[in-house]
Amino acid sequence: MTPAKRRTSRVLLVDDRDRLLLPCGRDPRRPGARRWFTVGGAVEDGEDWVRAAVREVREETAPTLAAHRPSPVVWTRQALFSVDGRCFDQYEEYRLARVTADEARGVEVTTEEARYGHRWWSLDELATTGRTVRPMRLVSHLSAVLAAGESLPVPVHRGDFDEDADPG
Repeated sequence: MTPAKRRTSRVLLVDDRDRLLLPCGRDPRRPGARRWFTVGGAVEDGEDWVRAAVREVREETAPTLAAHRPSPVVWTRQALFSVDGRCFDQYEEYRLARVTADEARGVEVTTEEARYGHRWWSLDELATTGRTVRPMRLVSHLSAVLAAGESLPVPVHRGDFDEDADPG
């Protein structure tokens, strides 16, 4: 089966306590299993990456961010995976967006993809969890971005991944 090409704009939505918001949905690789994932989704036709990031945050979490709020790209990756019998070859761009305590309290995650809820994760919690979190090695990548503070690192391509072949 030929994978469908897809471009996605992902957002590392971080609160005033350096916690990352992750929705929880089903893991398409294992029936009944769950996975935690970053906010974001497909870049629509005629839409730029930043507008897609802002739209996805609004659709998936409720806060409306101004276009200047998401950072420049902090990392990219390529992921091959399948969902419900469809295969995707997905290019992902990740941006950091910080929210205030009030904005974090106003988050409402009601999308079907997040049917199992959401939570704000600290770096320590992400580093020690036994749960499936995507993208893989999220905590080490996010730690570097948060440690950089205002001087965000040059975007790094984190690699090409076959999510279906990964046992984690």
